[in-house]
Amino acid sequence: MKHVRGPLCSVDVGERTVETEAIDDVLESFLGGRALGTKLAHDRVPFDADPLGPENRLYFATGPLQHSTMSFTGRMSATGVSPLTDGLLSSNAGGFLSRNFTGTGYSAVEITGASDELVIVHVTDEGVEFEPVPDLESATVPETCEYIADEHGLESEHTVVIGPGGENQVRFASIMTSEERAFGRGGLGAVLGSKNVKAITFDGDSTHEVEIPPLQMEIHGEAAQSDHIMKRQGTSSMTEYANEVEALPTRYFAELSFEGAEGISGDRVEEKKYEKGTCSACAFACKLPTRDEASGLETEGPEYETVMAFGSNSGVDDIVDVMKSNKLCDEYGLDTISAGDVVAAYLASEDEFGNTDLIHDLVEKIAYREGVGDTLAEGVDRVHDELGVDNWTVKGMEFPAHDGRALNGQGLAFATSNRGADHMYAEFYPYEYPLVDADDAFDKNGLEGKPPKIIELENVNAIKDSAVLCKFSRDFVTPDRLEKLLDADYEELQELGAMVVSLERHFNNQRGFDRDDDAVPYEIPDFEDGLEEYYAERGWNDDGTVPEATLEDPDVGVTPADD
Repeated sequence: MKHVRGPLCSVDVGERTVETEAIDDVLESFLGGRALGTKLAHDRVPFDADPLGPENRLYFATGPLQHSTMSFTGRMSATGVSPLTDGLLSSNAGGFLSRNFTGTGYSAVEITGASDELVIVHVTDEGVEFEPVPDLESATVPETCEYIADEHGLESEHTVVIGPGGENQVRFASIMTSEERAFGRGGLGAVLGSKNVKAITFDGDSTHEVEIPPLQMEIHGEAAQSDHIMKRQGTSSMTEYANEVEALPTRYFAELSFEGAEGISGDRVEEKKYEKGTCSACAFACKLPTRDEASGLETEGPEYETVMAFGSNSGVDDIVDVMKSNKLCDEYGLDTISAGDVVAAYLASEDEFGNTDLIHDLVEKIAYREGVGDTLAEGVDRVHDELGVDNWTVKGMEFPAHDGRALNGQGLAFATSNRGADHMYAEFYPYEYPLVDADDAFDKNGLEGKPPKIIELENVNAIKDSAVLCKFSRDFVTPDRLEKLLDADYEELQELGAMVVSLERHFNNQRGFDRDDDAVPYEIPDFEDGLEEYYAERGWNDDGTVPEATLEDPDVGVTPADD
């Protein structure tokens, strides 16, 4: 199996110490990216660690495919205990960081401890330096990137940065790279903030060689030639379609369709797009640099989930208003889904849907924890009672779009996800929209036949997050191609994916997670039977916990590839 190479670099920002450690045996078994981060965290982070305490550790890692020149490989992974969900969580970001990270020569970088002053950590192939930066306190993401470029000659693609949201330990704060790309879900920006780390830079010329087969160029060529609508509209192309099938959350989940969807649709986003945008080495170019000529507002996006959270779910029908919310979240370092949903919860409590001035004011207040923003910065799960609204979360994480009330398999996938309400964990929703070949489609109603497919998708997505491979590669990197790229058969990859999912679940079990946490705030037909089938297929106990035997048997929790 192909895997990343190089030692682990462990950085204690409190003690100002740096250690390197050979982890070849772990790399050979755990590929890179999310799998590597999960294994290291499972073995090195105390099960009772406070997510915002010095004992929590944050892992950055790339995968073997960052050593290719193939499309869909401009990503990397971050892993730690989430301040939002209180469980082990991985998040990945696109942009241009990953290949600069490989230049350091490390397979992974571990950040632990807590600094007594605000610092930037500079990681290179020649060592690690700590730079006190008290003047950057409360600086936005662009302001911090400008400082690093001016003082160190490193552009934003060499950096991970937190904004005021991370410094103020907003539980859904993002880590930003390339200024506008986010390690978004789960609040890992708050973990860096709790360690008093404003930014980390990565640079060097010590990339280890990992030979990737010539198939990479075939895939790259197909990505370049594709006429996919996402090249024009990104994921916002889903907006009106989801609205038509009543899977678009509206007015804090009170409704499933939005009468103003046309005003926030993919067509409206495409009208604002002024140039192509991409990630490192990718010819698919699905990113969305957008500009409103009338106001001069520029941002990247919004993507569909942001359109939902700050659009339909907040009662907003003007794409420019959503663009502004998107820009503010990027500057302050906030996850747009969680931020939009918690703002929508407040709007519901005050009957203020559609009040865009209030929405934009709330985003700033959340980032700086000012006034009601201090309350909302805790996330929906912790404040819904105070607001007098329903708790629209799973495991403490706010919902994205692709509503499980309309797409029942995706609803079960939200429940089983170790990350909480994250549509990309299993990514089941495409199989319930009538957008795929009939042989691959499921009726959106009910759960018949769905648990084994959810397991297969969770496993393969764990591999993609470890390779690291963009999820939008799904039409190009088929199971047989994935086998060739990683020099492993599909069953072997499924075994590793199952192990990653079980390690995450086992870690979370030690923190008190069990079947009660695998729930959604609405009814799905035969939900409990579907959950039982999922646990049985995984080889887990019927209370949602992982037996030790499952961690020792790579064949458990594996489903065969589709013919």
